Amino acid sequence: MPAIEVGRVCVKIAGREAGEKCVIVEVIDDKFVEVVGTNIKNRRCNIKHLEPVDQTIEVKSDNVEEIKKELEAAA
Repeated sequence: MPAIEVGRVCVKIAGREAGEKCVIVEVIDDKFVEVVGTNIKNRRCNIKHLEPVDQTIEVKSDNVEEIKKELEAAA
């Protein structure tokens, strides 16, 4: 299973955004991370609700729009 780390692309498997791709922008603790995606607002998410994929993108800045563009380009 791929590691939970900054820049890891994941698919949400629970909640109203289930099935949407997102990127981890910050690891808060051992249970929560902060994610952002093209259709997902910048928010905290329980790692149990994420399915990490083998893909990563480089998170260079805190600019949410830039991260979303990189995710779209990688998809």
